Parts: sequence; C-alpha cells; structure tokens
Amino acid sequence: MRAIRRTAVAASIAIAAAALPSAPATAYPTKPIRFVVTFAPGGGTDIIARALGQKFHEWLGQPVVVDNRAGANGNIGTDLVAKSQSDGYTILLTTNAPIAINPHLYKKLPFDPLTDVAPITMVASLPFVLVTHPSIPVKSVRELIALAKAKPASLTYGSSGTGGGAHLSGEMLKNVANIEITHVPYKGGGPALIAVRGGEVNFMFISILTVTPFLQQKVLRPIAVTSAKRSKALPDVPAMAELRELKGFETDLWYGMFAPAKTDPKILDTLARTTRKALSLQEFQERFGSTGAELLGNSPAEFARLIKADYEKWKPVVKSSGATAY
Repeated sequence: MRAIRRTAVAASIAIAAAALPSAPATAYPTKPIRFVVTFAPGGGTDIIARALGQKFHEWLGQPVVVDNRAGANGNIGTDLVAKSQSDGYTILLTTNAPIAINPHLYKKLPFDPLTDVAPITMVASLPFVLVTHPSIPVKSVRELIALAKAKPASLTYGSSGTGGGAHLSGEMLKNVANIEITHVPYKGGGPALIAVRGGEVNFMFISILTVTPFLQQKVLRPIAVTSAKRSKALPDVPAMAELRELKGFETDLWYGMFAPAKTDPKILDTLARTTRKALSLQEFQERFGSTGAELLGNSPAEFARLIKADYEKWKPVVKSSGATAY
C-alpha cells in the first residue's frame, strides 16, 4: 500500500508542474461548489477542506462553500453526498472512518462506500503515534509487548472512542503481538490524551498532529509510529513495522475527496488535478507536510485501489475487536 502511495506522490510532482487540463466539454464548473465535511469545524478534515477551497476558488473561478455535517463517525455527511446529484457540485471531504471502517462497525449503513460515492483523490495520510505515560517502564514497543506478556490484562490503553482508528490500532497490536491489553474508550482524542498524561491509562495511539505539543513538552513518551516507515516529523521514533514480529503493521488516518457515484469522470479528473496542484505548493508542504502528513493527490483509479485495500485491512481487525455501533 505504501509503495503505491510513493508512486502516486512521484507522479503528482511531475503533473503539478504542468498547467491544469482543459475543463470538461460541459464547462465545469459554472456555479459554486459545496465541500461537505464529515466532522466539526476546526478538525483536520475541516482545515484541509478550507485550504483547498481557497485554491479551487482561485483556479476554477467559482466559490467553494464548506458545509460541516458531523455525526455518526462520518456517516451523516457521507450519506448526504451519496444521495446528492452527480453533477460535481457536491463534494465529500472525509477520513477513512466512514469509507473503510464503519462498514464493518455498523450493522447497517444508509450507503455503500464502495459503490455510492466515487473516489476523486486521497489528499493526505497521517500516522498514529504510540505514546506512553513516563511512569510505564518501557521505552520501545518490544519492551511494551514484553511487559504485557509478563502481566496479562494489566495494561490499559485509551482511545477517542470505540471503533475509531486509534482503538483499532490497539486491537491490531493485541492480535499481532498476541497480548492481553484493556481498551478504555473516551469521548474524543483530547480526553483520552489527558487520561494518558494523568496516568489513568498506560498508553494510546493518537494522531501525530494532536499529540505534538505533548511531545514537545516531554510529558509523554513516543515509542513508535504506525506508518510503514519513520515519520519525517519524528525521525528518531521507530516505525512499528521495524520489529520483525510486527512486520506489515501499518495503520493511518487518511483524508480523501469523493463525489456522488456516476459523476462524469472528466469532472473527477479536474477535481483530482486541481487538488494535486494545490498539494504541490510550498505553502501546503510547509503547513501540512512539516507536521508529518504525507500529501498525496493521487488519481481516482489509484485512490480506488487504496480504498479497497484499506477496506479489507480493517475488516478482520473490527471483527476481532468485537466493536459494534448502531
């Protein structure tokens, strides 16, 4: 999966250097575009949507309205877009939650993420960071696993809620390393992070963007990142996959752009290429790339392949975790 992403990034750099292609024969766009964001204002998805919206307005000549439709782990906004007209004027900005995780978590969804929305491009991906409270006598994942095996079911890990990527990263570690650890869900990443800092739980997986201030203050200890390779933002922190026993371990939080199914492929291509051009700008690289985000901007076809791989990856993890939602 990571190899495909690197190929996409290399291709993006070359394409971004060229001018945008001609608009489709239908002269798209001719009116404002709506970006439906599946999470509340101020979050990562919202920040990315607004930054892209400014460039879309500048280059495509039409305003972009950001419409936050939060709720149900991204399902509400995704369903809205899935049921919208396929004319290229209602676009979804979301994470892998409603697309690759929720189908296995919820007993029934009002949409099919593989058929009811059309992939445009994966905008960026971020690894999780495994952080521990300083009182826990471990400085590596191998030491954490050894401690968990020496004291079965005694270690606890927090998360932003049952079924999220942070929770399921812990379940993946539990399964791959064959250890017994106890999940403690909180109402959001912030409360979970405070709980780890206060020693209520022993460790957690959390977005690199969220935890950076705590790492700078050295109140938490980072022992691994969940990307296939080390993050540029934390070059001294090893990747989980560096351990022989955790080879292939990779989880992340990605941001993607979608349109309703049956949207004209030429419109999808225009949106993907415009996004690629924005991501190649120095201001985007400095704002997002420096935080550990991998800026992508791949093609609709490449994005579709990554979605299928991610969908299949999370299926056994959700099942083994026993997590469900209604």
